[in-house]
Amino acid sequence: MKHNLREIYRIMDLSELIIKCQHDDKLALEELIKRQERIVYNTLFHLDPNRIDIADIAQEVLFRMTKAIKTLKKPGTFKFWLNQIITNIFYDELRRKTRRLATISIDTPYLNMGEEEISQSRDIADTGKMPEERTLNKELNEVIKESINDLPEQFRIVIVLRELQGLSYDEIAEITKTNIGTVKSRLARARARLQDQIKPYLAHERGDK
Repeated sequence: MKHNLREIYRIMDLSELIIKCQHDDKLALEELIKRQERIVYNTLFHLDPNRIDIADIAQEVLFRMTKAIKTLKKPGTFKFWLNQIITNIFYDELRRKTRRLATISIDTPYLNMGEEEISQSRDIADTGKMPEERTLNKELNEVIKESINDLPEQFRIVIVLRELQGLSYDEIAEITKTNIGTVKSRLARARARLQDQIKPYLAHERGDK
C-alpha cells in the first residue's frame, strides 16, 4: 500500500505536494526531499565547486527546508523560497570561514533547463550525437566554464540564479538585495563577456580567418 502511495506522490504536482508537507505528511516530505536534493547540490556546486563540504551544506539546506516548509504561504513561490535558503546558508558559510567566493563552473547542459532536466542531465548519456560532435561540445563546455570562472562574483551569482535556476529578475533582485536594473545590467554584461570569450573558439572551429 505504501509503495502505491509513493508512486502517487512521485507524479504529484509540486504545489499539492508542498501542501501535504505542510500538513505533516511524511511520505510527501520524503518525495519533496528526493526531488530537491539533486537540485540543491548542483546549485551549491555551481556557486563554489572547490568546496569539499558541499554535501554537508546541501543537507543543511534540506533540513532547513523541511523545518520551515510550514512558513511558506504560497506554494507557487517554492523555487524562489528555496533559493533564498540556499544562498543564505551559502553566504553564512562564507562569512563563517572568512573566505572569498570561489569561481563558478557551469556546465552548459544545465543552462536554460527546468528542474526535471537539471536533475537528470548528468546521468543520461546523449546517444544521438556522433563522437566528433561530443568532442566539440566537450571542448566548448570547457571554454565556457573557463570564461565563467573569469567573471566577477556579482556576475557569476546572477548567471547561476537566472540560467541554472530560472529565477525572474524580481526574484534575483530580492535575493541579491539589488534592483532589477542592476540585475539586468549584470546579466547583460556577463553574457557579453561570455560571447566575446567564446567567439574566437567558434570562429576557429568554422575555419574563419
